[in-house]
Amino acid sequence: MYTVVVADDEEEIRRALVKKIDWNSLGFELVGEASNGAEALELTEKLCPDLLLTDIMMPFIGGIELARQVREVRPATQIAFLTGYEVFEFAKKAIQYNIVSYLLKPISAEEMSEELIKIRKIIDKKFEQFRSSAQVKEHLETISFVMPLMLDGYTHANSNENRNMILSEAGKQGLVTSGVDTSYCVLVTSVIDKSGINITSKACVNSFDLVLKKYLDHVSFYTDGRVVTLLYGTQRALEKYLHIAVEDICQSVERIMNCSSSIGISRVGDNILNLHELYVEAMNAISYNSDPEGSIRYISDMENDYFSDIEMFEAFVAEEERCVRGGLSDEAGRIADKLFDSLENVSRYKLSANFIVPNLTSSIYKILYSVVDKEHTDKLQQECPLQMADLYGNVASIRAYCKNLCVRAAELVGDQCKKTGSRHCELALDYINKEFSNPDISLVSVSRKIAVSPNYLSALVRKETGSTFIELLTKRRMEEAVSLLKYPAFKVKDVALKCGYVDQHYFSYSFKKETGMSPVQFKKQMTEESEEER
Repeated sequence: MYTVVVADDEEEIRRALVKKIDWNSLGFELVGEASNGAEALELTEKLCPDLLLTDIMMPFIGGIELARQVREVRPATQIAFLTGYEVFEFAKKAIQYNIVSYLLKPISAEEMSEELIKIRKIIDKKFEQFRSSAQVKEHLETISFVMPLMLDGYTHANSNENRNMILSEAGKQGLVTSGVDTSYCVLVTSVIDKSGINITSKACVNSFDLVLKKYLDHVSFYTDGRVVTLLYGTQRALEKYLHIAVEDICQSVERIMNCSSSIGISRVGDNILNLHELYVEAMNAISYNSDPEGSIRYISDMENDYFSDIEMFEAFVAEEERCVRGGLSDEAGRIADKLFDSLENVSRYKLSANFIVPNLTSSIYKILYSVVDKEHTDKLQQECPLQMADLYGNVASIRAYCKNLCVRAAELVGDQCKKTGSRHCELALDYINKEFSNPDISLVSVSRKIAVSPNYLSALVRKETGSTFIELLTKRRMEEAVSLLKYPAFKVKDVALKCGYVDQHYFSYSFKKETGMSPVQFKKQMTEESEEER
């Protein structure tokens, strides 16, 4: 059964939709209703409906703008417009915003039921396609070109001739366009079931492609329990759609497959010859995720510096890297014990000292210098000094050094990630506190200001405060409104503008919703209380 929120400012029509439609028999569950665009946006963010049925001409936030903002916070939600305005331009503008139907008023309960059946079939088809194990055999030539470029890198492409050959083939595949600056980003995605098992399959490539094709040019392939995706386009397109696309994948996996997803996202690069580095970044980003329920991880949110050359270490070193990034100190200790328990004689310990110790040290400190401040990193160097002369041939020293280094590094990264998350939240709240009067302030604008992704900031704010970004912004604006309305000299219109509301009616609605009285009633009450005090 699909969940639905109904939004219409005409109460009579809204009540008729709620009461006269047999939602359950049509395959829907009505979970909320809204009388204006702002309320519809809040309910969509909170209730995560499969369908938003809304009038296109709504107060406070109009239908087209509502659809745009819904796509920012809940891209998996489908939208059906209900309106008495038969204007083609409205429909044309709405195409890009997950619009599944365009209904004209007046409409009877019988007609609406018929339309809802059609909408349900559309959503059924979308869900079925997402779940389908059928694979679309497209872009095979492009995939065969991109896979080695990403997974292995063209290390042999040292000469200009080889580089030119690669660029020429990339042009044939549409990955490079003459005269156009193309940017690239790599996603690595895994699907995790409720028991924490990775169930990613080749069929997931088709599922993710169905989502991604709405936003960006891309090519995806399956390898070793994950789907690897190359997104490409203009830098502006990637900045605009990347966070929406990955959120859409997460929401679709959760709603349709009843699973969680773990997504690692590289930085945006501008050279197709460097796709391997972007792939490594995406793999590093996904390894920061220690949450069994999955999440979205941008490498730029986790690491400050860019490492152009990242070596692929021996399996033990790679596992310890994963544990350190995830803050998994106990697991880091167990992996070290397991490795050294398997080494049977002193000569093998000497070999581990020759290879593992320097590589492990280099790898761990790369992570620490990216995530942890210099003071704590220097302290760890004192706690785990690297004395190579003492390590050679000394079984106990080799084991103790490797285990202590990995365990303490994982603890430091875990603590730092918590502090960094809190700091980002503090910066966002501080920005809201200072810039709430700006009518254009949004989750996206604030995330850009503090240099993190909107997905990361949205989840972080909710986790740290228990409220959504919109709720916090509204609360701060209402606090200021209460303070300003106490002054008789300020008109309601002036207060609305000072609190970031261009629309005075929207301000009055929000104020009454927050305080239980209109701004005019509040001013009157303040005046009466002031006169009584005299």
